[in-house]
Amino acid sequence: MNYWKQNYSAYTKEDQKVWKKLFDRQMELLPYVASAEYFEGIKAIKFTNRRIPDFEKTNKILRKLTGWQLHEVPGILPVRDFFQLLHQKKFSATTWLRKMNQLDYLEEPDMFHDVFGHAPLLTNSHFCNFFHGMSRIAMKHIDNPLALELLGRMYWFTVEFGLIIENEKKKIYGAGIISSHGETKYSVGNEPVKIPFDVEEIFNTSFKMDCFQEKYFVIKSYEQLYHSIEEIEYVLQKQLTTQRKNVA
Repeated sequence: MNYWKQNYSAYTKEDQKVWKKLFDRQMELLPYVASAEYFEGIKAIKFTNRRIPDFEKTNKILRKLTGWQLHEVPGILPVRDFFQLLHQKKFSATTWLRKMNQLDYLEEPDMFHDVFGHAPLLTNSHFCNFFHGMSRIAMKHIDNPLALELLGRMYWFTVEFGLIIENEKKKIYGAGIISSHGETKYSVGNEPVKIPFDVEEIFNTSFKMDCFQEKYFVIKSYEQLYHSIEEIEYVLQKQLTTQRKNVA
Protein backbone atom coordinates (compact mmCIF):
# COMPACT_ATOMS: atom_id res chain seq x y z
CA MET A 1 0.00 0.00 0.00
CA ASN A 2 1.34 3.45 -0.92
CA TYR A 3 1.90 5.53 2.20
CA TRP A 4 0.39 8.63 0.63
CA LYS A 5 -2.99 7.02 -0.10
CA GLN A 6 -5.68 8.31 2.20
CA ASN A 7 -6.17 5.97 5.14
CA TYR A 8 -8.95 7.80 6.92
CA SER A 9 -8.74 5.78 10.12
CA ALA A 10 -5.11 6.86 10.51
CA TYR A 11 -6.03 10.50 11.14
CA THR A 12 -5.55 11.34 14.80
CA LYS A 13 -7.65 13.53 17.10
CA GLU A 14 -4.90 16.12 16.71
CA ASP A 15 -5.29 16.01 12.92
CA GLN A 16 -9.02 16.60 13.25
CA LYS A 17 -8.35 19.53 15.62
CA VAL A 18 -5.92 21.05 13.14
CA TRP A 19 -8.49 20.78 10.32
CA LYS A 20 -11.15 22.40 12.52
CA LYS A 21 -8.80 25.18 13.59
CA LEU A 22 -7.76 25.98 10.03
CA PHE A 23 -11.33 25.71 8.71
CA ASP A 24 -12.80 27.95 11.42
CA ARG A 25 -10.03 30.51 11.11
CA GLN A 26 -10.53 30.89 7.37
CA MET A 27 -14.29 30.97 7.67
CA GLU A 28 -13.99 34.02 9.89
CA LEU A 29 -12.53 35.87 6.88
CA LEU A 30 -13.67 34.24 3.65
CA PRO A 31 -17.41 35.07 3.72
CA TYR A 32 -16.43 38.73 3.27
CA VAL A 33 -13.69 38.36 0.66
CA ALA A 34 -14.01 35.06 -1.26
CA SER A 35 -15.89 34.26 -4.46
CA ALA A 36 -19.52 33.19 -4.09
CA GLU A 37 -18.78 30.22 -6.38
CA TYR A 38 -16.24 28.97 -3.87
CA PHE A 39 -18.93 28.81 -1.19
CA GLU A 40 -21.34 27.10 -3.54
CA GLY A 41 -18.63 24.51 -4.01
CA ILE A 42 -18.04 24.12 -0.27
CA LYS A 43 -21.72 23.32 0.16
CA ALA A 44 -21.84 21.00 -2.84
CA ILE A 45 -18.98 18.81 -1.61
CA LYS A 46 -20.20 19.04 1.98
CA PHE A 47 -17.04 20.33 3.64
CA THR A 48 -17.43 21.24 7.32
CA ASN A 49 -15.21 21.98 10.29
CA ARG A 50 -16.31 18.76 11.97
CA ARG A 51 -14.15 16.31 10.06
CA ILE A 52 -11.35 16.02 7.53
CA PRO A 53 -12.81 15.33 4.07
CA ASP A 54 -12.94 11.72 2.94
CA PHE A 55 -11.55 11.66 -0.62
CA GLU A 56 -13.75 8.75 -1.62
CA LYS A 57 -16.93 10.63 -0.67
CA THR A 58 -15.68 13.90 -2.18
CA ASN A 59 -14.79 12.18 -5.45
CA LYS A 60 -18.24 10.65 -5.79
CA ILE A 61 -19.72 14.14 -5.69
CA LEU A 62 -17.13 15.70 -8.00
CA ARG A 63 -17.41 12.96 -10.62
CA LYS A 64 -21.17 13.42 -10.69
CA LEU A 65 -20.99 17.22 -10.96
CA THR A 66 -18.08 17.81 -13.34
CA GLY A 67 -16.34 14.51 -14.00
CA TRP A 68 -13.28 15.51 -11.98
CA GLN A 69 -11.69 13.89 -8.95
CA LEU A 70 -8.93 14.28 -6.39
CA HIS A 71 -5.90 12.09 -7.07
CA GLU A 72 -3.69 11.23 -4.11
CA VAL A 73 0.00 12.11 -4.47
CA PRO A 74 2.94 12.12 -2.03
CA GLY A 75 3.79 15.80 -2.54
CA ILE A 76 4.54 18.41 -5.19
CA LEU A 77 4.73 16.77 -8.60
CA PRO A 78 6.96 17.69 -11.53
CA VAL A 79 5.08 20.10 -13.82
CA ARG A 80 4.94 17.45 -16.56
CA ASP A 81 3.25 14.89 -14.29
CA PHE A 82 0.88 17.49 -12.88
CA PHE A 83 -0.44 18.52 -16.30
CA GLN A 84 -0.73 14.90 -17.40
CA LEU A 85 -3.04 14.23 -14.44
CA LEU A 86 -5.06 17.36 -15.20
CA HIS A 87 -5.56 16.08 -18.72
CA GLN A 88 -7.21 13.01 -17.14
CA LYS A 89 -9.42 15.33 -15.04
CA LYS A 90 -7.51 14.41 -11.90
CA PHE A 91 -6.36 17.07 -9.47
CA SER A 92 -3.31 16.02 -7.47
CA ALA A 93 -3.80 16.29 -3.72
CA THR A 94 -1.78 15.28 -0.69
CA THR A 95 -3.41 13.44 2.22
CA TRP A 96 -1.16 14.66 5.05
CA LEU A 97 -2.04 17.61 7.26
CA ARG A 98 0.23 20.14 8.91
CA LYS A 99 0.77 20.14 12.69
CA MET A 100 -0.67 22.64 15.14
CA ASN A 101 2.66 24.49 15.32
CA GLN A 102 2.69 24.86 11.51
CA LEU A 103 -0.62 26.67 11.03
CA ASP A 104 0.85 29.70 9.32
CA TYR A 105 3.68 28.40 7.16
CA LEU A 106 4.69 25.24 5.31
CA GLU A 107 7.46 24.72 2.78
CA GLU A 108 5.12 22.70 0.57
CA PRO A 109 1.33 22.45 0.28
CA ASP A 110 -0.55 20.03 2.54
CA MET A 111 -4.08 18.67 2.33
CA PHE A 112 -5.63 21.85 3.69
CA HIS A 113 -4.26 23.81 0.75
CA ASP A 114 -4.93 21.09 -1.82
CA VAL A 115 -8.41 20.15 -0.66
CA PHE A 116 -9.90 23.13 1.20
CA GLY A 117 -8.31 25.55 -1.26
CA HIS A 118 -8.86 23.76 -4.58
CA ALA A 119 -11.63 21.19 -4.36
CA PRO A 120 -14.65 23.54 -4.01
CA LEU A 121 -14.09 25.16 -7.42
CA LEU A 122 -13.79 21.74 -9.05
CA THR A 123 -17.59 21.87 -8.89
CA ASN A 124 -17.63 24.82 -11.34
CA SER A 125 -17.81 23.73 -14.98
CA HIS A 126 -16.18 26.86 -16.46
CA PHE A 127 -13.30 26.61 -14.01
CA CYS A 128 -12.85 22.91 -14.76
CA ASN A 129 -12.96 23.56 -18.50
CA PHE A 130 -10.20 26.14 -18.06
CA PHE A 131 -8.17 23.55 -16.16
CA HIS A 132 -8.67 20.98 -18.88
CA GLY A 133 -7.94 23.47 -21.64
CA MET A 134 -4.64 24.35 -19.97
CA SER A 135 -3.73 20.67 -19.74
CA ARG A 136 -4.61 20.13 -23.41
CA ILE A 137 -2.17 22.87 -24.40
CA ALA A 138 0.46 21.48 -22.03
CA MET A 139 0.19 18.02 -23.57
CA LYS A 140 1.00 19.49 -26.99
CA HIS A 141 4.22 20.94 -25.58
CA ILE A 142 4.96 18.41 -22.87
CA ASP A 143 8.66 18.19 -23.84
CA ASN A 144 9.18 21.95 -24.07
CA PRO A 145 10.46 23.43 -20.76
CA LEU A 146 9.63 27.02 -21.76
CA ALA A 147 6.03 26.14 -22.62
CA LEU A 148 5.57 24.37 -19.28
CA GLU A 149 7.16 27.30 -17.45
CA LEU A 150 4.80 29.80 -19.08
CA LEU A 151 1.75 27.63 -18.45
CA GLY A 152 2.95 27.29 -14.87
CA ARG A 153 2.85 31.08 -14.57
CA MET A 154 -0.69 31.11 -15.93
CA TYR A 155 -1.68 28.49 -13.38
CA TRP A 156 0.03 30.41 -10.57
CA PHE A 157 -1.64 33.75 -11.26
CA THR A 158 -5.11 32.27 -11.78
CA VAL A 159 -5.77 28.96 -10.03
CA GLU A 160 -3.42 29.68 -7.13
CA PHE A 161 -3.48 33.46 -6.70
CA GLY A 162 -6.31 34.82 -8.80
CA LEU A 163 -8.92 37.44 -7.93
CA ILE A 164 -12.35 37.90 -9.52
CA ILE A 165 -14.82 40.77 -9.78
CA GLU A 166 -18.16 39.98 -8.15
CA ASN A 167 -20.78 42.63 -7.46
CA GLU A 168 -18.20 45.28 -8.37
CA LYS A 169 -15.82 44.05 -5.65
CA LYS A 170 -12.56 42.14 -5.96
CA LYS A 171 -12.96 38.69 -4.44
CA ILE A 172 -10.57 35.76 -3.95
CA TYR A 173 -10.76 32.51 -5.89
CA GLY A 174 -7.11 31.38 -5.95
CA ALA A 175 -6.44 28.44 -3.63
CA GLY A 176 -3.08 29.76 -2.52
CA ILE A 177 -4.87 32.75 -1.03
CA ILE A 178 -7.97 30.95 0.21
CA SER A 179 -5.92 28.47 2.24
CA SER A 180 -3.63 31.15 3.74
CA HIS A 181 -4.82 33.22 6.70
CA GLY A 182 -2.17 35.87 6.16
CA GLU A 183 -2.50 36.20 2.40
CA THR A 184 -6.29 36.28 2.58
CA LYS A 185 -6.06 39.52 4.57
CA TYR A 186 -3.13 40.89 2.57
CA SER A 187 -4.52 40.24 -0.92
CA VAL A 188 -7.65 42.35 -0.47
CA GLY A 189 -5.75 45.23 1.12
CA ASN A 190 -4.31 48.30 -0.58
CA GLU A 191 -0.65 47.23 -0.65
CA PRO A 192 -0.50 44.73 -3.54
CA VAL A 193 -1.04 45.74 -7.18
CA LYS A 194 -4.24 44.41 -8.76
CA ILE A 195 -4.56 44.51 -12.54
CA PRO A 196 -6.98 43.11 -15.12
CA PHE A 197 -6.33 39.60 -16.40
CA ASP A 198 -3.88 39.76 -19.31
CA VAL A 199 -2.43 36.63 -20.90
CA GLU A 200 0.72 38.21 -22.31
CA GLU A 201 1.55 40.05 -19.10
CA ILE A 202 1.07 36.91 -17.03
CA PHE A 203 3.45 35.01 -19.31
CA ASN A 204 5.99 37.79 -18.79
CA THR A 205 5.63 37.88 -15.00
CA SER A 206 7.78 35.68 -12.78
CA PHE A 207 6.78 34.81 -9.22
CA LYS A 208 8.19 33.83 -5.85
CA MET A 209 6.81 30.91 -3.87
CA ASP A 210 8.01 31.89 -0.39
CA CYS A 211 6.31 35.26 0.13
CA PHE A 212 3.05 37.11 -0.44
CA GLN A 213 2.47 38.11 -4.05
CA GLU A 214 3.26 41.66 -5.14
CA LYS A 215 0.77 41.53 -8.01
CA TYR A 216 -2.63 39.89 -8.51
CA PHE A 217 -4.49 39.47 -11.80
CA VAL A 218 -8.26 40.00 -11.73
CA ILE A 219 -10.74 38.15 -13.95
CA LYS A 220 -14.27 39.35 -14.69
CA SER A 221 -15.83 35.89 -14.53
CA TYR A 222 -15.05 32.18 -14.69
CA GLU A 223 -16.44 32.26 -18.21
CA GLN A 224 -13.72 34.77 -19.13
CA LEU A 225 -11.13 32.40 -17.70
CA TYR A 226 -12.41 29.51 -19.80
CA HIS A 227 -12.73 31.58 -22.96
CA SER A 228 -9.12 32.74 -22.58
CA ILE A 229 -7.84 29.29 -23.57
CA GLU A 230 -7.67 30.15 -27.28
CA GLU A 231 -5.72 33.33 -26.51
CA ILE A 232 -3.40 31.45 -24.15
CA GLU A 233 -2.58 28.98 -26.90
CA TYR A 234 -2.02 31.75 -29.43
CA VAL A 235 0.25 33.85 -27.20
CA LEU A 236 2.16 30.78 -26.06
CA GLN A 237 2.84 29.75 -29.66
CA LYS A 238 4.00 33.28 -30.45
CA GLN A 239 6.48 33.25 -27.57
CA LEU A 240 7.76 29.80 -28.51
CA THR A 241 8.26 30.95 -32.10
CA THR A 242 10.19 34.01 -30.90
CA GLN A 243 12.41 31.79 -28.76
CA ARG A 244 13.20 29.52 -31.73
CA LYS A 245 14.11 32.52 -33.90
CA ASN A 246 16.39 33.91 -31.20
CA VAL A 247 18.15 30.57 -30.80
CA ALA A 248 18.59 30.24 -34.55
